[in-house]
Amino acid sequence: MISIGKRTIGKGSHCFVIAEAGVNHNGDMALARKLIDAALEAGADAVKFQTFTAEELVAEKAPLSQYQKTEIEESHFDLIKRLELSRKEHQELFDYCKEKGIIFLSTPYDEKSADLLENLGVEAYKIGSGELTHIPLLKHVASKGKPMIISTGGSFLEEVKDVVEAVKSESNDQMVLLHCTSLYPTPLNQVNLNQMLTLSKEFGLEIGYSDHTLGIEVSLAAIALGACVIERHFTLDRNLPGPDHKASLEPKELKEMIKGSVEIEKRVKAGENPMAIIKELGVEEALGSAVKEPVQKEFVERDLGCRSVVARKDIAPGVLITEQMLAVKRPGTGIKPKDIYKIFNKKAKREIKKDQLLSWEDLE
Repeated sequence: MISIGKRTIGKGSHCFVIAEAGVNHNGDMALARKLIDAALEAGADAVKFQTFTAEELVAEKAPLSQYQKTEIEESHFDLIKRLELSRKEHQELFDYCKEKGIIFLSTPYDEKSADLLENLGVEAYKIGSGELTHIPLLKHVASKGKPMIISTGGSFLEEVKDVVEAVKSESNDQMVLLHCTSLYPTPLNQVNLNQMLTLSKEFGLEIGYSDHTLGIEVSLAAIALGACVIERHFTLDRNLPGPDHKASLEPKELKEMIKGSVEIEKRVKAGENPMAIIKELGVEEALGSAVKEPVQKEFVERDLGCRSVVARKDIAPGVLITEQMLAVKRPGTGIKPKDIYKIFNKKAKREIKKDQLLSWEDLE
């Protein structure tokens, strides 16, 4: 069991529900506050935002993900830049959540963003699926000694093992692992809820589900199977412009899901067979495979959403490369962040431009 604020997460406690506001505020603080109000009114335990700076997250020429292309006409960098929240805005939202009595959470995408959240006084950290291979960031966050809720979308079991080991290496075992499929929205036959049970069996940690399906039935099925955390994107209106609104719940649906979760928990506690509940929900197809690996369509999203080592500045041939010359940004088609240490003190074989993804062929 772990605790976040006054809430205990684990067997015997009600499912901890995270209302993922994410970037559905569209850069508008009034809308962000309305999202907090809606999450609270629906009965969510926490409302979650995202903490990043475009310059640290996205290489200038990084492509949009497949689902973003259907909604967005600007570049990936320009989109991210427009959705940034300043330190002052973070403080306002944190204070507003505290005033209203709902837990403020956010996903940090780099070390400075994690430090910003720590200085605010957050009680836990949420790690997105795209950061799963960013071992330096995970170790940095783990070193703060607070609970970490970690999504595992688009990952192999060995990668999850690397994450668990990295967090534990910082003397932190306060983890919840969320199964997730990084498709927006996720078709039922791509959900593979049985992978959530694999995570529980393999690591002995608390488990949950970050749900990108349409409707609430799969979230309820996950609770029947033992999920102690459910995360759902939500919006005030699915017709609002922006990359995540279409795959989000509206407030009435979020409230219905939370009400349903209480009923599911009562039925399981009374001894009802979870599989009978899942059949009643009509989502048996969502059980799928127990093998923890990406579904085929996730490989494209994985490449676009994960990170690679890039040059922070122009690097001339023959220059000795130092830590200060490197950054970790999207896309994830180059050298993995966990290997950044292997690049230190190597010489550039050829000219490397700012924001260029490094390859081993660039080094000598």
